[in-house]
Amino acid sequence: MSPPGGLEQFPVVITLPVQWGEMDAYQHVNNTVYLRWMEGARIAYFQRMQRDGWVTPSGVGPILHTATCRYRIPVTFPDTVHVGARVDASSYSDDRFTMKLAVFSERHQKIAAEGDAIIVVFDYGQQKKAQLDDAIKASIAAVERSARP
Repeated sequence: MSPPGGLEQFPVVITLPVQWGEMDAYQHVNNTVYLRWMEGARIAYFQRMQRDGWVTPSGVGPILHTATCRYRIPVTFPDTVHVGARVDASSYSDDRFTMKLAVFSERHQKIAAEGDAIIVVFDYGQQKKAQLDDAIKASIAAVERSARP
């Protein structure tokens, strides 16, 4: 199945039903929920990297430095969202990279929110930053190659 419009360049897309309890007193999905949806897409991306120990709290793995979200339209129940994740290779530095995220609403047939996540490579055993090495970059590149043009 092709990803919905606006998510074609995202190699990882997860699908989530909007839950009634995710809405707030203003009758739309609470802003914190979008960040959780994006977290789910980030973790799915990390799992697709197929790096032993990358999503466990030991050894070297990712740690979230910064998360941002630009809300475009309110999402309400009932709806289904598709959340895409991709890595911006131009964002690489010694110890970090930026992941681009987007939330697509089936009900509205458009992007409801967009975000960035700065991911730092972290050595959990030594409790300090680690290098974004060629092996990690190769894992990211393999995931990115699976994106549809």
